[in-house]
Amino acid sequence: MKVAVVGATGMVGEVMLKVLAERNFPVTELLVVASERSVGKKLSFQGKEYTLIGLETAVAAKPDIAIFSAGGDTSMEWAPKFAAVGTTVIDNSSAWRMDPTKKLVVPEINASELTKEDKIIANPNCSTIQMVLALSSLHKKYKMKRVVVSTYQSVSGTGVKAVQQLENEIAGIKGEMAYPYPIGKNALPHCDVFLDNGYTKEEMKLAKEPQKIFNDNSFSVTATAVRIPTAGGHSESVNVEFENDFEISEVRRLLSETPGIVVQDNTDTNTYPMPIYAHGKDDVFVGRIRRDETQANTLNMWIVADNLRKGAATNAVQIAEYLVQNQLV
Repeated sequence: MKVAVVGATGMVGEVMLKVLAERNFPVTELLVVASERSVGKKLSFQGKEYTLIGLETAVAAKPDIAIFSAGGDTSMEWAPKFAAVGTTVIDNSSAWRMDPTKKLVVPEINASELTKEDKIIANPNCSTIQMVLALSSLHKKYKMKRVVVSTYQSVSGTGVKAVQQLENEIAGIKGEMAYPYPIGKNALPHCDVFLDNGYTKEEMKLAKEPQKIFNDNSFSVTATAVRIPTAGGHSESVNVEFENDFEISEVRRLLSETPGIVVQDNTDTNTYPMPIYAHGKDDVFVGRIRRDETQANTLNMWIVADNLRKGAATNAVQIAEYLVQNQLV
């Protein structure tokens, strides 16, 4: 199994390599791929040293799987070139997510839709992944009508410059700004760029991607995405209106039986999900499960996950695992 990691030196790329090692993914030959300025540098994987190569060299090597985390422009240009030589691309950017010819996959929900013909597979947005995983079993049982989500997203979702900005501010150092304002002791209602409708791209990803993943346009999602000064882990306040009523005990049971979900929900012991506990874990944590007392058939939840792991790297590796297990590559 020849595997290429494209964008291997980035924040997500580094976590992808870590996750491949932790999950003992059957890599027989690893290609670590980066931008031209990094070509020739070294990085280590499972105790071995690898030399970074460029995209053209990687395409020529015809890997079985290429996991991309190198930005939308790189994916748009290079994913089809890999696909043309028979490589199956799993792309972590937003480039292909809403392309009607490409699958948008969270393995626990819709991996069964994948076939050998799917040569470019899209990894959803980090905030989308944790939300849909928590909603999947509830949607099946009670049928969602409307979801209102507010996110509390870590600076790691922006990238290494944003993490550096936060660290600089904590240390009292003046440095390069990833955001238009300070992020320490602050909250920015501004994730990604603003669109003509007044929403950001991040908010519209949360609105559109769940419908594609569930292959269902019968429900709607409205979002407000906020950047907060946490180093890692995204949190979400989710209010979901169902067509059918529910019992809270049954909601907890359904969630606890959902693969990849951990319920942390005991107000007596102050047990609830927090990014500090989600750090470095692959699970999605759900708590503060309670009925919305202002409206029928409506539920409130608090959902937390490590955005670099299940929100990006782990989900992509799980897609690769499914492809291998089902002989689709």
